[in-house]
Amino acid sequence: MKKKRRWPYWVGGILLAIILSVVGYGLYIFNQLDNAVETMHQPLERDTEREKEMEGIFTNKEAFNVLLLGVDERTNDAGRSDTMVFLSLNPNTDSMLMMSIPRDTYTNIPGRGDDKINHAYAFGGADLALTTVEEMLDVPIHYYSKVNMEGFVQGVNAIGGVTVNNSLAFTEGGTNFPEGEIHLTGEEALSFTRMRKQDPRGDFGRNDRQRQVIQAAISEAASFSSFTKVGDIFDILGENVRTNLDMNDMQTVFSNYRSTRNNVKNIQVNGNGSTMGGVWYYVVPDEEMSRIKTEIKDHMEAT
Repeated sequence: MKKKRRWPYWVGGILLAIILSVVGYGLYIFNQLDNAVETMHQPLERDTEREKEMEGIFTNKEAFNVLLLGVDERTNDAGRSDTMVFLSLNPNTDSMLMMSIPRDTYTNIPGRGDDKINHAYAFGGADLALTTVEEMLDVPIHYYSKVNMEGFVQGVNAIGGVTVNNSLAFTEGGTNFPEGEIHLTGEEALSFTRMRKQDPRGDFGRNDRQRQVIQAAISEAASFSSFTKVGDIFDILGENVRTNLDMNDMQTVFSNYRSTRNNVKNIQVNGNGSTMGGVWYYVVPDEEMSRIKTEIKDHMEAT
């Protein structure tokens, strides 16, 4: 069971990219699929308080932040957000900042105390997960996209796969991945991002591959041109994605923030493993967290 929960950090990015591409390419098709959109839309309790704030951000074309959650939810199990990716989109600089948050990161979970950050979702769903990341990074999280990762393979296949540049030849899941530019199906993309033991950089190498897949998926989805697969895509999204982005939000994001995908900056969270009370945690030093906070705020405020 534990092994099965180890899904990659990038699935939310793939499916969010699909959402944005479909909205931009065929709005009239989107409008015909209101049931799927209604199913995906899952607002949070705090959204009402931030409605005016978001109206101002979109009107002024300011930067906003998204948390992508990859959740393996099972019957009678609240699930854990083993996938957490922070995105910040700034239309003024046409740039996107991307950061994978290690699931074992030691941090304060409001109302629960210090714990692994991925436990926040199990304790309080997306609301608490967003609040926890906000407190850790000291920036607002405006939107979220939660993905039940059972559907990620179908999502990658639906956009025709992704193309990445592989820097390390290896074999994983029965598939050989040579060095250089390679095109991956959904099944291959899963194996590509799950490999860790053969990489001398361990988790850092795996995180790089995960971010590659996100960026490749965003580019592929943004140029997606097959109307024949739109129905299949929305079936996948309706079954596997929940987000507090509604139809108007998606249209605004596509119109004003689409080009941010062309300039992506990745932030790596540097820390050290530490065992406390018999439990292993990923501990991020205060100076490292200060660096991360500064980079995020500088990105958001850049003009």
